[in-house]
Amino acid sequence: MMNVFFILLKQELVLAVILFLLLMIKLGSKERSNTSTLTLVQVLLLVNLAAGFIMPATGSLFGGMFVTDALIVLEKNILNLGLLVVSMMAWPWLLRHKHVTEFYLLLLSATLGMFFMLSSHNLLMFYLGLEMFTIPLAALANFDLDRKTSGEAAMKMIISSAFSSGLLLFGISLLYGATGTLQYGELSQLLHITPLVLFGFVLVMAGFGFKISAVPFHLWTADVYEGAPVAVTAYLSVLSKGAVLFVLVPVLYKVFAVLAIPAGHAVFILAVATMIIGNLFALRQQNIKRFLAFSSIAQVGFILAGLSGQADTGGTAVIYFVLVYLFSNLGAFGVVALVSACSGKEAVDDYKGFYRTNPALSWVLALSLFSLAGIPPLAGFFGKFFLLLAAAGKGNYTLVIVAALNMVVALYYYLRIVRAMFMEDNAAPIARIRIGPAPGLALVICVAGMLVTGLLSGAYEYIYRLVTAQAPL
Repeated sequence: MMNVFFILLKQELVLAVILFLLLMIKLGSKERSNTSTLTLVQVLLLVNLAAGFIMPATGSLFGGMFVTDALIVLEKNILNLGLLVVSMMAWPWLLRHKHVTEFYLLLLSATLGMFFMLSSHNLLMFYLGLEMFTIPLAALANFDLDRKTSGEAAMKMIISSAFSSGLLLFGISLLYGATGTLQYGELSQLLHITPLVLFGFVLVMAGFGFKISAVPFHLWTADVYEGAPVAVTAYLSVLSKGAVLFVLVPVLYKVFAVLAIPAGHAVFILAVATMIIGNLFALRQQNIKRFLAFSSIAQVGFILAGLSGQADTGGTAVIYFVLVYLFSNLGAFGVVALVSACSGKEAVDDYKGFYRTNPALSWVLALSLFSLAGIPPLAGFFGKFFLLLAAAGKGNYTLVIVAALNMVVALYYYLRIVRAMFMEDNAAPIARIRIGPAPGLALVICVAGMLVTGLLSGAYEYIYRLVTAQAPL
């Protein structure tokens, strides 16, 4: 029995052990240099990633509240890969920071909360996991201690998170009042379309909407992304949203299966509003981090369009797109992080003439933006293709047309950045940036991921097999 416990909780326990080691290092009397601490952490995170592929298991613990299977293990491995890439991207910034160990304590605590949230099959455990990863992220948003905007970002995130958590918890309490249970499997059987259940569903979806920055719950996103350190912004944009979307798939398709018709209408409205508002505001941004914030909001609209499809194809498309989005968005944020750490420049106009001084970084950023725009043969094209295919498979042709038109708008503002880098001049371009080994490797991983996951179809097919083989609640 104890062996089963350790095997099923393997990924969580590895993160907990790393947290314990870092805490012991921090409490130790000997001061360590930032270089040695960063090197140790990268090694530990690499071990953490490798451990996720060893002895995958299926089973449940704590009376069915904690469940793991092959698909959940894959989702955690995707998050572990993103965690390692974000950590390598943050190297130049953290090298000059006074609180490197504290940064990783918060970052790993947030990831551990995500893991518990992914394995939860109980709404209360889901909520606890959600709060466990949200609270450290608010502290991380304030980690640029010398900038007032960083503190402002943390305050806005705390307020918006508290409000969204209140809505979510109120919705959970209504569902519990209607059914007398919080277990996913029992909820899916006991829920019926009643005013109380519909109101609870709306509140739960509003809570999810805040976490993934769906319109109209997106108002905190741009300000937090702009004020937070670039590495934290990348983590928020990719890992935080990815984890919540991984949970939203089974909750929407299985727990709320009886509410398929009203849920479909809700997803349709959210998808259309999120795509249109995200794209229109992205057109106006002059700060590169705010630009990527509204870009990420628009991407959520495409994901919601895929969620409107059938359970198997829609779930597969969402998980595949999160994997693709990880490489594309982290590739873009990797370049922005290097530029910000070395020059402090974050305006879009600062990237004029960027190719003259930094050709390699210009190509990485251009490929990332092309992938986000959905240009073949990069992975972003296939990610959006499968999302729209899932929506069309259920006859949501209006949503597909709206998404296709928004892809044209998105292509314009992504190409605006590419044109500034390659075709426009700057009297004082960004100086040549030395790419260190860690951020360089992170960018190589992102570029390789954009190419490999796009050109090779095995990733989508593998995810589809795991989704269809997943046991019912």
